[in-house]
This record gives sequence, C-alpha cells and structure tokens, in this order.
Amino acid sequence: MKFTLLGTGTSNGVPVLGCDCAVCRSTNSKDKRLRCALLVESNASRLLVDCGPDIRQQLMPHAFRAIDGVLLTHIHYDHVGGIDDLRPYCSFGDINLYGNASTVKDLKHNMPYCFSDKLYPGVPLLKLHAIAPHQTLTFGDIEVMPIEVMHGKLSILAFRFDKLAYITDMKTIAEEEIANLQGVEVLVINALRFEKEHHSHQLVDEAIAFSERLGAKRTVLTHLTHRIGIHEEASKRLPQGVELGYDGMQIEL
Repeated sequence: MKFTLLGTGTSNGVPVLGCDCAVCRSTNSKDKRLRCALLVESNASRLLVDCGPDIRQQLMPHAFRAIDGVLLTHIHYDHVGGIDDLRPYCSFGDINLYGNASTVKDLKHNMPYCFSDKLYPGVPLLKLHAIAPHQTLTFGDIEVMPIEVMHGKLSILAFRFDKLAYITDMKTIAEEEIANLQGVEVLVINALRFEKEHHSHQLVDEAIAFSERLGAKRTVLTHLTHRIGIHEEASKRLPQGVELGYDGMQIEL
C-alpha cells in the first residue's frame, strides 16, 4: 500500500489568513499545509480518509480513477467540508462514505441536499454507512479497522491499515483500545504544536509519548498549526524516528 498525506494542516491551514509570522511567510513548500486528508492506494483499490475543504486542490495532481470508499474520522468542517467536490468521481459509480453513527447523522443534517429523498439535480450520489470501532472493512485488497479515540469529549475514529495507523484530532484514548494498536510500526498522528496545552488536541510531546508506548518504529506528525515553527528548524527538535509530515509525503508498506 502507498499512503499519501494530501494535507497535514490544522483547521486554519498554513499559511493562516491574516498572519505575518515567519512560518506563514515561508517559501518552503513543507511549510504550506492544506487541511488533513489521506490517500490510500494499492494495485487494485483506492481510499480517502477525510474530505476537507481543500480536497479538490489536493486530488488534482493524482490520477483520476475510482475511489472505493471515503473514511471519515469525524464531522468537523475541516474533515468533511469538501464532500460535494467528489461529484466528478460519480462517473465511476456511487461514492460510499463511512463514519460513526454521529457523523452519519450530522452529515444528513448539514448537507440535506445531498442526502434527501429528492436530490438536487447534479449532486454527487453519496451513500452513507455507519460503522463501529473494530468492525473490519475490506475494499478489494485493502483491509482497515476503525479504532475509537477521543477528540476532547467527542468520540471519533482512527484507522489502522495493517502495520500503519492513522490518527488525527486525538487528545486521549481509552486503555482498552491500546491493544488494537499493538504491532503498529508506522504511526501517523496529530500533534498540534510544541507548547500551550489544548483541550482537544495532542501537543508534540504527547504524540511522542504515545508513539513510544506503542513502540512504533516510525512516527509522522500531522494536523500541525503554524505555531509548530519552520519545518527545518522544528524538525531538529524531534527525537530519532519522529518526523514532521508534510503535504505530498508518501509512505509505503
């Protein structure tokens, strides 16, 4: 499998509108971050994890072929705001979206024109599927297991693909879920910034501690704000085996 980080930014993206900090003024492409999304590809299958408001821009450089499923971590706009932009992929058939029960419910409420009995002409043909943690899903030759993590007080989903786990927006995780992450070798995980505690997001030290607990061989940090610092400088602050993700980074298993 090949994993492409389509976006590694937090909800504002980087640069942030109206900000004149060094990161937002940087010309290094690794300091420019679209909202979080992941493309998972095998020889036969293709999945998206999340579909935020930058998804059209993120998918333009990639081959135009069918998407077998869209896995949604949670309902927040930076993770679902681009669903309507998947419309062109309907040329390959209906688009199947998978999220926990609350995400499915809230999507129907937030985008009624896509999910009502009488669809607005031209909207993408979307099919919503409620999934539960530990319910293994199979898409051709790709297997994925949803895992529950907590985004503050909101229950959201992370996803495990064999030896790789993809986790965004996590603050905490129940003790009993740890067993479902044993054996993960590559951990892609959210780390908002180095300093200033956040009520619903991990900081860098929390992400590193979690990675060490799992014994991951490689850890890639994502969902990063501009306060993470300049990519090259911030990277020097990380221990061996931990690195800052960047838009377009590819990981192969």
